[in-house]
Amino acid sequence: MADGVSFEVKVTGLEGVITRFNALGALDKHELMEGLGRLGQMQTPRRLEVEKTTPGGAAWKPTRDGRGALFVTGTHLARSIDYQASETEARWGTGWIGARVHQYGATITPKNAKALCFMAGGKKVFSKRVTIPAREYVGLSEANKAEMIRVAERFIGEVAGQ
Repeated sequence: MADGVSFEVKVTGLEGVITRFNALGALDKHELMEGLGRLGQMQTPRRLEVEKTTPGGAAWKPTRDGRGALFVTGTHLARSIDYQASETEARWGTGWIGARVHQYGATITPKNAKALCFMAGGKKVFSKRVTIPAREYVGLSEANKAEMIRVAERFIGEVAGQ
């Protein structure tokens, strides 16, 4: 090439990186999602039984009688958390019918009577409606997200041979 300019770039020492990069093609994504699903399944009961906060870190609204939020249903709810995983996603939550009330809140009104009747603080109470505040428990806190990322990075690192 008498009239032009020519460059030749030679890069060496990347064989290991290329091998690790190619190993990612063999990544068992379903296995990764299984691990993340199990982790979410473990994080949620911890929030219910230990942290007692929303995924955003806010404390749950206390009950009127001073007992802990979810004092009766919390254990059942925590034990009902399950997960599903596929190649592309991991989901966790519960199929328990009462769970929705805790996640989103609810207003209960009488169906066949003029008022609801229940015991509160050792006294019989009548009310036209009862509002149960949301006590969000499904979701990822910042700490949960960081833990998920560490698990995924460790899994990918093991596959890539790091």
